Amino acid sequence: MRRILLMFFKLWGFHKLIRMVWGAKHKTYEENYEYLQEVTRKAIKAGHVNAEYHGLENIPEENGFVYFPNHQGMFDVLMLLASSPKPFSFIMKKEAKDLPIVREVAMGLRALAIDRDDVRQAMTVINEMTENIKLGYNYVIFPEGTRSRKKNAMNEMKGGSFKSAYRAKAPIVPCALLGAYKPFDSKSIKPVDVALYYLPPMYYEEYKDMKTVEIAAEVRRRIEAKIKEVTDTDTRFEKPIDNE
Repeated sequence: MRRILLMFFKLWGFHKLIRMVWGAKHKTYEENYEYLQEVTRKAIKAGHVNAEYHGLENIPEENGFVYFPNHQGMFDVLMLLASSPKPFSFIMKKEAKDLPIVREVAMGLRALAIDRDDVRQAMTVINEMTENIKLGYNYVIFPEGTRSRKKNAMNEMKGGSFKSAYRAKAPIVPCALLGAYKPFDSKSIKPVDVALYYLPPMYYEEYKDMKTVEIAAEVRRRIEAKIKEVTDTDTRFEKPIDNE
């Protein structure tokens, strides 16, 4: 919480909130993304976070793909926003859609709200996202569902999270986050290191004969392999200890 307040008071201020609210209603999807990216990059710097981004060359050139990162905390999406050269939207819980700032960001990026307790509504959202991907919109989905709360260790990924990408025959881009739990889970505002690795995408020809649970397992395997590779050589990042 202290780091969030630091980022807010050092950078944002009231006028930036007003601009965000106005932009969400009056600017294009691309314009809103560009503005949010600029603000996010400055906020990360203001929050004393040393952010590293790797593998940008792995991001597909054509739009209509889905990022699938591991989920460590609220800071995860900021890492993607700050680094992705391609605009993306996201799926969020219905409970978050009316929160201040989140509401404006969701509106500006055309995010979709899902009700996990309403199967029919959830299927409607999945179908809408599938059609949007076919139209060339990109998305980020956290297939673990909730943050792992196990630092650099991961939870199981849910096969259902991959339905829209599968139906749209879209490239699946695994993303490995390391240390992203640190900025907002700690009471300290001392500098912290966070890294994001965009991994080579899985194209439809590679996964078309797989079930979604098998796709989920393979994406998790690739992310965990990258996390292990990094933590075996870089002492800034804690080795994962999975106690599942």
